[in-house]
Amino acid sequence: MEFNDTLSTSMDDFGDNIQDLEIPDALPLMAVRDVVVFNYMIIPLFVGRPGSIEAVNEAMNGDKLLMLVSQKDATKDSPAPDDLYKVGMVSMIMRTLKLPDGRLKVLVQALSKAQIKEFIQKDPHYRVEIELLEEPEEVKITVEVEALMRTVREQTEKIMSLRGILSSDLMMIINNIEEPGRLADLVGSNLRLKVSESQQILETIDPVARLKLVADLLNKELEVSTVQAKIQSDAKQEMSKSQREYFLREQLHALKKELGDEDAYSQEIEELKQKIKKKKLPKHAKKEAKKQLKRLEMMHPDASEATIIRTYIDWILDLPWSNSSKDKLDLKIASAVLDEDHYGLERVKERILEYLAVRKLNKDTKGPILCFVGPPGVGKTSLGQAIAKAMGRQFYRMSLGGMRDEAEIRGHRRTYIGALPGRILQGLKNVGTNNPIFMMDEIDKVGADYRGDPSSALLEVLDPEQNSTFSDHYLNLPFDLSKVMFITTANMSDTIPGPLMDRMEVIRLSGYTLEEKMVIARRYLLPRQIKENGIKPAQIRLDDKTMKLIISQFTHEAGVRNLERELGKICRKIARKIAEGGKGPYTVSANNLNKYLGPPKFLPDAELDTVGHPGLVVGLAWTEVGGELLHIETTIMPGKGKLILTGQLGDVMKESAQAALSYCRSRIKELGVSAGYFDEIDIHIHVPAGAIPKDGPSAGITMATALYSAIGKKCVKKGMAMTGEVTLRGRVLPIGGLKEKALAALRSGITKVIIPMENQKDLVEIPEELRKKITFYPVKNMDEVIELALGKLKKPSRRNKQSSGKGKRAVA
Repeated sequence: MEFNDTLSTSMDDFGDNIQDLEIPDALPLMAVRDVVVFNYMIIPLFVGRPGSIEAVNEAMNGDKLLMLVSQKDATKDSPAPDDLYKVGMVSMIMRTLKLPDGRLKVLVQALSKAQIKEFIQKDPHYRVEIELLEEPEEVKITVEVEALMRTVREQTEKIMSLRGILSSDLMMIINNIEEPGRLADLVGSNLRLKVSESQQILETIDPVARLKLVADLLNKELEVSTVQAKIQSDAKQEMSKSQREYFLREQLHALKKELGDEDAYSQEIEELKQKIKKKKLPKHAKKEAKKQLKRLEMMHPDASEATIIRTYIDWILDLPWSNSSKDKLDLKIASAVLDEDHYGLERVKERILEYLAVRKLNKDTKGPILCFVGPPGVGKTSLGQAIAKAMGRQFYRMSLGGMRDEAEIRGHRRTYIGALPGRILQGLKNVGTNNPIFMMDEIDKVGADYRGDPSSALLEVLDPEQNSTFSDHYLNLPFDLSKVMFITTANMSDTIPGPLMDRMEVIRLSGYTLEEKMVIARRYLLPRQIKENGIKPAQIRLDDKTMKLIISQFTHEAGVRNLERELGKICRKIARKIAEGGKGPYTVSANNLNKYLGPPKFLPDAELDTVGHPGLVVGLAWTEVGGELLHIETTIMPGKGKLILTGQLGDVMKESAQAALSYCRSRIKELGVSAGYFDEIDIHIHVPAGAIPKDGPSAGITMATALYSAIGKKCVKKGMAMTGEVTLRGRVLPIGGLKEKALAALRSGITKVIIPMENQKDLVEIPEELRKKITFYPVKNMDEVIELALGKLKKPSRRNKQSSGKGKRAVA
C-alpha cells in the first residue's frame, strides 16, 4: 500500500457520535507504511497489496471497521506479525473508490486506540483480536499542564513559520483544543517525525505524558529547523557576495584594458586563437572551436563555465584530426617482423599481409576490424603489438573486462562536473595519430547495468560503415575512426552479442602443440627470462628432453603463460646461485629438475588405461582455456530403472545422458539383454571433477558408449577418445572446437579420436604435424562408434583416407 498524502484535522464533534458505536473484539487488520494514524484523524489511503484489499473488502461487507497498524520496515511487501507494531487505531471506512490499475482509494476515520492481543487469521489477510485502550475521560488542567500546552502551541507555530508552512486555520484549531491528549495527537500527526517516534507518541496512553513527549520532540525539531534556516540565509549572503566580487572584477578588467595592461587571461585567449589557426582541423571542428573561444572571451576567467570551455577547446586542439603515421608497405619486411616476434599463427599473419597489400594498392581502404578468439596465453595481446611494429603504427591497448558504463566508450556530456571524452578518444590523444593499432582486450567480458550497455556503444565504433562519423558525447563532433585498425580479443565468442560479433572478422587462435611450445620456449621465452633475471645464456644449460618434461609435467595449458613462469622460476634459482658466488654453468636435467621446480604437477593420465574397466570412456571437451579430457564413468547395479547423474552436469548434458539411455534401450537385441532388463537395474553416470560445472552436447556419444560398454561388459580400446552429439536415433551431430580438443588429446597421449562425419571438413584447420600423430575416425551414427570403440579396430588405409561411405573410416 502506498500514500499520496495524509490529511489530519480536528474532530471535536466526532467523539460524541462514536460513543454509542459498539466495536467488536475481532477485526480485519490492514498494515500501513510510512505513517502512523492518530486519534481523530481522517486520512486517505491507497490500497494495493492483495491482503490489504481483502481486509478492506471484509470490512465493507460488515460494519466497515478495521484495525490499522504501522509497519516497522516499510520496504516489506508481505509483513509478518513480528514486523507490525502492536498498538494501532480502530478505524471506520468512510468511502472507497476503485482505481483503473486495480488499487483502492480509501478514506478512513480513526475511532479508537487499540492493542493487538492475538492474530486469529493470517490468510488471505490478517484478522486480529483487539483490546481497546481507554484514555482518562477528564484531565485536570493544572498550572503545569496549562504551561505545557502553551509551550507546545508556541513551538508548533515557530517550526511552521521557519518551514514556511504556517497556516492560520491550523493554528486556530490548535489554539482551540483544551484537552492535552488531543493537542498531542494533532501536533504529532502534523510533524515530520520518523514512524518509530510517532508510534512512541501513539503508545503513550497518559495524555499529559504524551504531551510532554511531543514537547521534547518539538524542541529537537525546532533546533534542526533553526539551523536549516541559518544555512539557507548564509548561502544567500554568500551568493550576494560572489555577485559583488564578480562586478568588481569586471570593473578592474575594464580599467586594465583602458590602461593598456594585458593580463594573463588575454594572453591565453590569444594563444588559443593562434593554435586554432595553425591546427589542421576539419571545418566543423574549427567552426565549433571558434564559437567556444568567443564564448570564453566574454566570460570572466574565474567563472566555473570558463574552465569547462577552456578544457573543451584543449581537447579539440589535442586530438589527431589529421595526424597519421606512415605505413610500412614492404610486405617482406612486415612478414619478417611478424615471424621474429611470433612463431606459427599463419592465418593471422596472412591476414595482416593481405591488408598491407590492399593498402599498397588502395590508399583509401578502411582499417579492418579483427577479433582474436582463443584461450589465455596464446599471444593475442602481444600479437597486436607485433602487428603495430610490422606496420610502423602506434599501438594503444584498452581493457574492456568488467566495463559496465557506456560513458567509458562514448564519454560524458559536458554538463556533468569532471566530464571527459570516452576512452576511444583518450587513446587517440595519447598516441597522437588517427590510424593506430587500437586493441580492445576481453571484449567477451563486457557487462551492462543501469548506466548503459557498453557493447551497444561499441556497435558504432566497430562498424566500418559508421565509425567515420563517430560522435563522442563530450566532444559532440563527428570524428573519423575509419583509419584506425581495431583488434579485439576474447577467450570465447559465446558471450559476445550477436550484432557486435557480426561486425568483426573472427580469427581463432587455438593452443600450441608440444613441438610448437618447444620452439617458442627456445626462441622467445627462455631468452627473455634469462635477460630479465640478469644471467648470461652461457650460465644455463637446458636440453630438449628437459624442456619436454617441463612442458608435459609442469604445465597443462593451451598457451605458454605458465611455461614462461616455470622457466622464470629456474632462471631465478640460478640467478641466486650466481649472486652467492657461483660461477656456473648450471645444467638443468631430468635428474635435478625437481630441485628447481619441485615434484611434477601433472602426471600422465592413469585413467586413460581403460583395459579391464567396462563403462569407462574418455571424451573431449572445449573450455575457454582450451581443450580438456572428460572421463565418463558408468556403473550398473540392481534397482528399479533409475538414472543417476552426478558431477555437476548442466541441463544439456543431462539431456544427452537421457538420449544415450534411450539409444541403448533400443538396442537390447544387440546388447543381449531382456526387455525388462532396464527396469531391474539402476544406472549411475558420473563425470569426475565434481566441483567444476560441465555442460554442452558434445559428450553425447561418449555417454552412449559408456552405457553400452557397461551394459555389454566390454572395454573401450586403449588410447581412444571421442566427441560428438547424439540423437535418439543414434545419429552423430557435429561439434565445435575440434582443434582444441585434438590438442588436449595429444597432450594426454591419445592417438585415436572419433569425430562426427560433418566435422571432417574441419580437419584442414588442424596442423599437419598434429594430423600425423592422431588418427581421426569420422562417423555418422552410434553403430559405427560402438564398432570402433568396442569392436576390432581396423588399420586405416590410404584408400579410405577421405572416404565418406559406410563402415569404418579413418582419417590420419
